[in-house]
Amino acid sequence: MTRKVWIVSHYAMPPHLEMRVKTLRFAQYLQDVGYDVLLITASTIHNTDINLIQDKSLYIEKEYDGLKFVHIKCNQYNGSRIKRIINLYQFQYNFCKVMKNFDKPEVILADCNCINYSGIYKFASKNNIPFISEIRDLWPLSIVEYLHFRNNNPIIRYLYSREKKMYKVSNAIIFSMEGGKDYLINKGWDKSINLNKVFNINNGIDINQVKQSEIDNVLEDKELLDDKFKIIYTGSIRQVNDIGKILDVAKEVKSRGLDDIRFIIYGDGDQKDELQKRVIDEKIDNAVFKGFVQKKYIPYICSKANVNIINVVPSILTQYGASWNKLFDYMAARKPILSTLKVKYDLIDRYDCGISTQDQSVSTIANAIEELYNMPKDKYQQMCDNAWKGAECYDFKTLTAKLQEVIEYAIINDKK
Repeated sequence: MTRKVWIVSHYAMPPHLEMRVKTLRFAQYLQDVGYDVLLITASTIHNTDINLIQDKSLYIEKEYDGLKFVHIKCNQYNGSRIKRIINLYQFQYNFCKVMKNFDKPEVILADCNCINYSGIYKFASKNNIPFISEIRDLWPLSIVEYLHFRNNNPIIRYLYSREKKMYKVSNAIIFSMEGGKDYLINKGWDKSINLNKVFNINNGIDINQVKQSEIDNVLEDKELLDDKFKIIYTGSIRQVNDIGKILDVAKEVKSRGLDDIRFIIYGDGDQKDELQKRVIDEKIDNAVFKGFVQKKYIPYICSKANVNIINVVPSILTQYGASWNKLFDYMAARKPILSTLKVKYDLIDRYDCGISTQDQSVSTIANAIEELYNMPKDKYQQMCDNAWKGAECYDFKTLTAKLQEVIEYAIINDKK
């Protein structure tokens, strides 16, 4: 059945700029089965100084690779938290002004948070359109955890009240993390929010694209081809990733005489320069920073690892699971995964495709690396095969089929 769907995603980007592809893959595969999809995004490109609207236009319409976009004018925020919050409010305000000019959809799927959902929901309610909220990060819990606000802070209490209302008014709720229902129950909100409308759709991977990208996008880097046992990290180099811990582990591994192991770090962030200086000052010659690389090179890079590593600062958020984009990149690389953080609903354990350490001590992580380094070939190969099986379960075609079920649920139950 053909459905007209709006996917509203403040941070979604044109394909040539996008690093997080979930929204684009959903749109693509919904279109492939007959849905009429329109992507509605901000004109600002997150973590860059790019603004797609440079004049006084309130919006622009674009088409990229067969995907139809509406970019809504928002002001640049360039790292300012206050300006970023203003940007979020501006998007929902301008959304209402812009989208009244378009033919209405049968459903709105909004990748939103407690700050910027209300204008989008009010538009949906006014026009009798079912509203699905997709939750990729738990706000304001993330703010409490990472910015060290107290739960009884008046601003945080206000944001929690908005979050609760967002869940109540949604016709369906999609959590990226598997423990979304656990979160609602722990908050005591299950008494006023119907848990039957709560679904889980993880982040994922495009299997066919990964295979082709490994062939088409080869990164010329001699260290990817040498005989060293390569521990590879790809992603942001910020406080939450604690890449300094990986350097500590590199020193410990070397102190054990494991000179054949090299740590290769791809990515950028506000801690990169400081950590690169550590490498020089402390003569950590078994670790190297490679800097930013385009997303298209990630499949090739990860496929050349002996082990791909995830390192994240512990937080209470992980009691609800984790759906890191890089986890699925790593699974599709068909190599074992080392996670230094044990989470609930752990997919690495579920698919037996690597090791999740019980704690983040340097010695424990080094022990895990040593275990993988000395692992019998047959067991190592089984982990590689298991990683690929896990990736197949999270192929975007499979996940989009789940999304279709949620869309139909929201439309059917809206009419009751």
